[in-house]
Amino acid sequence: MSTLTAPFSLPRWLQAGTLALGLGLAGCDNYPATGDTVTTGTYEATATVTQTWRAEYARSFDRRQTIHMETFNSNSLVNRNGVRPDGAATGPDDEGLYWPPLPPRPTADELEARKREPIEQRTDPTLLRDVEYALTFDYNGQRRTLPTTRTVYREASQAFADQQALEITFGPGEQSVGAARRIANFDR
Repeated sequence: MSTLTAPFSLPRWLQAGTLALGLGLAGCDNYPATGDTVTTGTYEATATVTQTWRAEYARSFDRRQTIHMETFNSNSLVNRNGVRPDGAATGPDDEGLYWPPLPPRPTADELEARKREPIEQRTDPTLLRDVEYALTFDYNGQRRTLPTTRTVYREASQAFADQQALEITFGPGEQSVGAARRIANFDR
């Protein structure tokens, strides 16, 4: 789930495409609960948060084929089970996540150095915030880590805080976790 925290202006023709791409990418984080269900008392929910400065460059922002994205400094932090991690500068936010300090904003010299041609223009740097959710748990004598959603991360974090087990439902092909539900009583 990616969001921009600093607004920048896009040409009108690119706004609709960017919205469609954003909606399509948001669907990538949707892991449907279609598989088997497993109950575990040993698990760890993680949310890896990353903040990255980026800017767009182009000869003409009216010509899509001339636009390229450049990324600059980045900082990441791993949230585990909803507990404030060492190195957190802010949080919890509205999603229950803690964030690292902002990475250094690119300097004017760094921004200029990324131009491929002297005639290129650029947007102001924007801060991209990205989150990747995962759930690690014991299953059939093995430790598995699978991607998941914000909803599963929150449910697992609350279960961890309450010392409860989780009932996990796999996504397609057991390649993701589509759902999790707290279970009050569970024999370990």
